[in-house]
Amino acid sequence: MLVLSRHRDESIMIGDDVVITIVDIRGDKVRLGIKAPQEIPVHREEVYDAIKRENEGKAQATPNPDQVAAPSPE
Repeated sequence: MLVLSRHRDESIMIGDDVVITIVDIRGDKVRLGIKAPQEIPVHREEVYDAIKRENEGKAQATPNPDQVAAPSPE
């Protein structure tokens, strides 16, 4: 993990398209501003984990078309 120190209104670049700016610091909380292209999803970790769990649950509930038994000929 890369650890960087930044002050309020300073930024960090990720690649050419993502900018993370320190917006505010209050006690033990830091507010971040994130500029990223719309095609790059940005979520808090707990939201990302919930989305991932939900998607995994849907994938398990949806049968794979290759695994679905063909109807028996009558």
